[in-house]
Amino acid sequence: MSQGVARGDSQLALPVLRQAPQPTVADQVFAALQQRILTLALPPGTRISETEVSQKMGVSRQPVREAFKRLAKLGFLVIRPQSSTTVSLISEDAVLRAQFIRTALEVKTCRTACETRTDAGLARLGDLMEQQKAAIEANDPEVFHALDDAFHIEICRIAGVAYVWDLIQESKAHMDRIRMLTLNTSSQKMAYGEHIAIRDAIAAGDADAAEAAITAHLARITIRIEEVKAQDHSFFQDTRE
Repeated sequence: MSQGVARGDSQLALPVLRQAPQPTVADQVFAALQQRILTLALPPGTRISETEVSQKMGVSRQPVREAFKRLAKLGFLVIRPQSSTTVSLISEDAVLRAQFIRTALEVKTCRTACETRTDAGLARLGDLMEQQKAAIEANDPEVFHALDDAFHIEICRIAGVAYVWDLIQESKAHMDRIRMLTLNTSSQKMAYGEHIAIRDAIAAGDADAAEAAITAHLARITIRIEEVKAQDHSFFQDTRE
């Protein structure tokens, strides 16, 4: 007699689900310090110590040490053993390398978005534009900065390559300190106008216009570098000839 499967038994093989890993203490320390470096709450040249950070954050020194090493590897901290740890000065070369990488990625993304645009995606861009306008009127540069990123993220989503933003984020961090140093009402209005040009080109499906608009938008970082130098040249660790 054949042995069948008893009713109620399942032949469907399913994997055991595992909870998504939670950020470690070192991850949280890293994120907190990186955010403060990028927003200039910790300006270039600021001295910080493992002891001070561990005390203020209520953690042991080991995760702080790990976070320091990660930030140093990315070029945001300078660790001098037995001496001091300081927030790195801004590297102009690092900023321009980041701009090159970001431009290459976003040009392709914008061109693709011209082919894959949808009414829903364009509506989301329009909503972000309205929020940016409100942030300018409220003179809130930090909110505008976040909405600026959200605008670029949405273009990646429209293009069907949301993962590209992770690559952009890795490279653009050195650009962000320059952006925050020059993020005034005038620069916000200029960025807003450039966003309109990018959005309009994507809406029209004009890939060449979208490429030109995003290239010009990201090229403005070179002007911002000069603006920062004019205000405080001591923020920089090197000068391009």
